[in-house]
Amino acid sequence: MSRQSETKYRAVTAFQRRIGNPVLRRLPTQTLLETTGRTSGLPRHTPVGGRRVGNSFWLVSEFGERSQYVRNIKADPRVRVRIRGRWHTGTAHLLPDDDPVARLRSLPRFNSAAVRVVGAGLLTVRVDLDE
Repeated sequence: MSRQSETKYRAVTAFQRRIGNPVLRRLPTQTLLETTGRTSGLPRHTPVGGRRVGNSFWLVSEFGERSQYVRNIKADPRVRVRIRGRWHTGTAHLLPDDDPVARLRSLPRFNSAAVRVVGAGLLTVRVDLDE
């Protein structure tokens, strides 16, 4: 990873940890991804942007496999997603062969723009919902 990419990664994750995620997690309409912490075993909530299509929920990770929630998914793919205030259980799949830039075009515009601006090493994630 280049020095510029590393600096961007550190700045964005610091902002998300201290300001962005704590605020967004409290909004009842914010979509949340719940993973199980790979070390602690505790539930971890991450605000995400994405879209439900049938029985799947699609999102793009802005930092690919460096994202903590992606690392948690690799350790345990069972997740929950809160969509419009309702929790859904499912199994997450990392899709490195999917075109994340093309996928972002089919997801909500505001989030997709933010992911494109701050992201480096994008990765598509599909959650197959149980219901």
